[in-house]
Amino acid sequence: MAIPAISVYTMPVEADLPNNKVMWKPDPKRAVLLIHDMQEYFLDAYHAAESPRVELISNIQSIRKACKGLSIPVIYTAQPGGQTIEQRGLLQDFWGAGIPDGPHKKKIVDELAPDEDDIFLTKWRYSAFKKTNLLEILHKQERDQLIICGVYAHIGCLLTACEAFMDGIQPFFIADAVADFSQEHHKQAVQYASDRCAVTLTTNLLLKDLQNLNDASSIEGDSRFTLQRVREQVAELLRESPSAIGEDEDLLNRGMDSVRIMNLVEKWRQVGVEVTFADLAERPTISEWFNLLSSQTEKVLSNTDNMIKE
Repeated sequence: MAIPAISVYTMPVEADLPNNKVMWKPDPKRAVLLIHDMQEYFLDAYHAAESPRVELISNIQSIRKACKGLSIPVIYTAQPGGQTIEQRGLLQDFWGAGIPDGPHKKKIVDELAPDEDDIFLTKWRYSAFKKTNLLEILHKQERDQLIICGVYAHIGCLLTACEAFMDGIQPFFIADAVADFSQEHHKQAVQYASDRCAVTLTTNLLLKDLQNLNDASSIEGDSRFTLQRVREQVAELLRESPSAIGEDEDLLNRGMDSVRIMNLVEKWRQVGVEVTFADLAERPTISEWFNLLSSQTEKVLSNTDNMIKE
């Protein structure tokens, strides 16, 4: 019933990622990083200087560093050692006594040791939400995205992603920053996450998205939204030439489906403009969308000016 020895296997790369069903983008102002159960006890099952352990730790280090630089909160989970049978509950039947008592096996691996300002949660079940105040922390900090990395992909990481989704938190499952019992288990976890509850990304894609959103986080006057820029964004999604799309043409008839509309909603929200799917679906033309974005931008700038004056 103990953790099995884990054979060497290669981490997935971008080409291995399944197609995501949703187009959420990680936003530094909305996200929290969860480093899940990166304890000596669980990492001992891997070969010390081999894949996937080497990439797992290196990628989480990169993500953690980037999140710190973007003021994204970092939360660690760790299971306690020396649990009683009552504390273990049904986990006892599947996995035995778990982490032994004492400081060594339960500590976070040295390469990822938490800082004083990181949040540390004692974890009791597969999901990081169960018997913890993780959801309360996210709500208190007004964060609704969870970047998930750690071990094991098909158990705690996946169950945490599922529960986040069910609680209205957008999960981001970092395919090369989680590890599992085998490559097969790993692939199954990534596929299920993408199909049912999360966006799956590689570390590099995550870091690019975070940096792009951070660079675009401030409104730059009316230069952000011009009629031509809106036309170009629409054309990019439709894979057509901007000049081929009329300003007052019904975009729904051109193939602007709900998935593409939500892509634009997310893109524009990320630069501070609050639009909804209904706003765009009710007025599906470039000119109407430009007018809507212009009016929303003016509100944002007006509110910003008032805050400065106060």
